[in-house]
Amino acid sequence: MKKMILNGKETPVFKVNLHSHSTTSDGMHDPAELCCLYSLGGYDAIALTDHRKTNKVSELRTTLKEKFDCDITLISGIELHPMGPRNIPWHILVLGVPEDFPGEYATGFEAAQAARNAGALLYAAHPYWCGLTSADIAELGEITGTEVYNSSCRHIGKEYNMNTWDELLDAGNRPGWALAVDDCHSPATFGMGWTMIAAKENTPDALLDALRKGEFYSTEGPEFSRIEVKDGRFIAEFSPAVSAVLVSNRSTGYCETVPRWPLPGSEKGPVTSIDVDLSRFSNSSYIRCQIKDPNGKMAWSMPYFFSREKK
Repeated sequence: MKKMILNGKETPVFKVNLHSHSTTSDGMHDPAELCCLYSLGGYDAIALTDHRKTNKVSELRTTLKEKFDCDITLISGIELHPMGPRNIPWHILVLGVPEDFPGEYATGFEAAQAARNAGALLYAAHPYWCGLTSADIAELGEITGTEVYNSSCRHIGKEYNMNTWDELLDAGNRPGWALAVDDCHSPATFGMGWTMIAAKENTPDALLDALRKGEFYSTEGPEFSRIEVKDGRFIAEFSPAVSAVLVSNRSTGYCETVPRWPLPGSEKGPVTSIDVDLSRFSNSSYIRCQIKDPNGKMAWSMPYFFSREKK
């Protein structure tokens, strides 16, 4: 079992796929096959988030154990598609819903309100791919966050959503968390983006609670082993990277990087940690860390919010 230090405490981390589609909607694999695929791929949990439809995960758990000897934690979810601004359908990812949660709504706000009333977590799925802006997303009311990476959108160059995420954070939208996901419909997008959740145990309730608190990081592959703010400093340790950036409001930030063309005799190797005095962010309301490995793959910490007001 992998562990990491988060906020000064060592805790287990679980590899989780939070956006997937089965034959319940438009996926290639039936729910059991999909769950087994992720279990064999080293995932600890999966959220079934079919379009407009939930799955009976309580029954599926029994089938997986008895028929396939597959032990993977299941989270009940759904993706909702009411019509949005400029005749663009919403793609709202909802996690932790009852198995009989309705799938049709007239407006995005109505769908979001239903999810909030059910105590679920809701995210704006792949907003760049949709053509939805941060201002559009704000009209949903309070949401849990957005997707920062979606592998299904890479074929048209719209897999990343950092800009939208930062606009939401800068505008004060909270909690402000962000997921990396496969949005798996077929093996072509399997295993390209996931969430490492720091939870007490691998159960739906514990994983959802950690997601609600932002106790996780999102990744295409790079791994964080430590993320914390201590004694006025932001400290992170991670797998070898060519850059580690602290992103903040507007033009504020910090970057630790490996020189592209090191000087002869230079012994500078990969970046594996960052330790930054937070006083340099005196005009900021948040910071988040993103790292990039030698293959261009990225990972993202969740934002740390300063208690002072944004100036």
